[in-house]
Amino acid sequence: MTEDQNRTISLIDAANRLVKIGDFRAAQQRSEEALSFDPEHREALYLLAVSLRYQQQTGGALDALDRLKRARPNYGRAYQEEGHIHRLMGERDLAISAYEEAVRRNSSLKASWKMLTKLYGDSGQQDALENAKKHFEYLTALPLELRSVISFTHEEKLDKAEALCRKFLQKTPHHVEAMRLLAVIGIERQVYDEAEFLLESCLELEPTNTRAHLDYVSVLHKRQRFARAHAEAKILTEVFPNNMAYKVLFANECCAVGDYKTALTIYELALQAMPENAGLYLAQGHALKTVGRYGDAIVAYQAALAVDATFGEAYWSLANLKTYDFSASEREEMDKLLEGPALPKSVRTFLYFARGKAYEDRDEFDAAFEHYDHGNNLKHALTRHNPDRMTATLAAQKNICTGSFFKNLPQGGCLEESPIFIVGLPRAGSTLVEQILASHFDVEGTMELPDIPAIAHGLSGSRRRSTQEDYPDVLAALTPEKRTALGKSYIRNTMVHRKGQRFFTDKMPNNFRHIGLIHMILPNAKIIDIRRGALDCCLSNFKQLFAEGQEFSYSLSDLAQYYRDYTDLMAHYDAALPGKILHVQYETLVEDLENQVGRILAHCGLPFDANCLSFHRNDRAVRTPSSEQVRKPISSDSVGYWRNFSSHLSPLQPYVAATWFG
Repeated sequence: MTEDQNRTISLIDAANRLVKIGDFRAAQQRSEEALSFDPEHREALYLLAVSLRYQQQTGGALDALDRLKRARPNYGRAYQEEGHIHRLMGERDLAISAYEEAVRRNSSLKASWKMLTKLYGDSGQQDALENAKKHFEYLTALPLELRSVISFTHEEKLDKAEALCRKFLQKTPHHVEAMRLLAVIGIERQVYDEAEFLLESCLELEPTNTRAHLDYVSVLHKRQRFARAHAEAKILTEVFPNNMAYKVLFANECCAVGDYKTALTIYELALQAMPENAGLYLAQGHALKTVGRYGDAIVAYQAALAVDATFGEAYWSLANLKTYDFSASEREEMDKLLEGPALPKSVRTFLYFARGKAYEDRDEFDAAFEHYDHGNNLKHALTRHNPDRMTATLAAQKNICTGSFFKNLPQGGCLEESPIFIVGLPRAGSTLVEQILASHFDVEGTMELPDIPAIAHGLSGSRRRSTQEDYPDVLAALTPEKRTALGKSYIRNTMVHRKGQRFFTDKMPNNFRHIGLIHMILPNAKIIDIRRGALDCCLSNFKQLFAEGQEFSYSLSDLAQYYRDYTDLMAHYDAALPGKILHVQYETLVEDLENQVGRILAHCGLPFDANCLSFHRNDRAVRTPSSEQVRKPISSDSVGYWRNFSSHLSPLQPYVAATWFG
């Protein structure tokens, strides 16, 4: 720690003590001195605002808070202090807005909830008053340690939050709320299996705990256990039939299992009750997009922006339609938001990707890349992707799943022939191949099913993220009976997505990491690898902001390394399992559709069906960024598209020079 940093800490400690004893002028001086060493120091700016408020210098206090919000847009206490200032100035509506922003960022801010109960009561906002009272009473009943856990979690101090929560549980082992909060920390850390276990334990101890039940649905969804999440959400609607929030949660889970009709009905009813809920319009838009109602989806996304003009995800959702043309006023509004203060990084990320797409649509490729790059940098900083670890993980597959291993493998596995796996990289054409197959009279298109990764995760033998994983080494120890059981569980668990056709597709791209497992548990399954030229594929991923996962895609060098690892692994499986995998080159598919469709159908043991050539007429629900493209006739417009960005793609060259295509 430097001398300046030590001096800053000393000054902050002094300012804190001075505020507590009421010497606000001296506290102001110490805070300003600390800011001379670190102009964006969070505590210094906060204490400066507090000390100025107590001196009735509201203008200076608000200026300090503006600086603080620019530097730390997610810091809830800054908005709480802003609420105190507006209340002092008699500006009730501004105070309410500030307190609402505070608890949105940090739900443990008891003072904000208390003030909201008073202000809502004064303004006659009965529903909001009841909600604020509920939160205030919850926090009042909560031990101080657990209020601190919530605050630390919101402030992304997860190590402190977890340590404090575990210490509390050592003293009070079966405290349900402490267990739930530890699960929430696990969700934040993406340790979903431990979070699920904790929440199951909460509900065993206290079956009527709705907070735990809601978090349980959330973690099941994040683990892509959609059927179970759907069932649990339905229970909440049955127990609380008049609770609209639970109905919306159920609608979200209906989307996850493909029941868009029910979901859209609920969204429509919910919007009648909550017409100012921007998130509801967004969810409605996503469902409408998936079922092909693009005009209605646009209306929903625009309605979300009418409610909340800073809703970055709504801008990105419009861009992610791939065909939406932003108006001049919309482009100007995005620019204004990106140039303005106090936007959370998540909002800025959405806006950078959306604005990049708007520039790209006007052939302003340098400006487009600049915005994509900014968005990717923000997203990459939040990921845990380690490209070298991924390389080692995929190399481990090659070490275990050798030709001799498969040659000497005892018979076993589920002999069901119905699954057709479409693997590869995202944005390589898997949705196109799925749409072609789903247009066949004997094939059902489903979605990116989570079941194979879930089976692989279950075989890892790891609940804690620090534990050494056993997968893929454990594959060598699988008995024929275990392989059969795993294959049957896959078929059983995927039935929720099927309606009765003989074959079905599973287009989870990253299943290429698990081809050995697939062959062992479903030896008769078909596997198709759809591959796109390296530069087009990597660029397309770089321009795409994924809803979740695909963490390798937010850096060009990470993307290139992942592409190389993927092609190396597929070459290995071609040698280890000759003829098992059909390779389809995207560029060849769009150039010679009929012959390539014939190859695909022949590999799957299917007779030719001319409907596969007119796949764009298929009105099935499609849940990927390519959903609108596959409802149009095939086009080669995207082949060689990388040339528009060629001056920016040098980070790809060390890895993919040998596989440049187009």
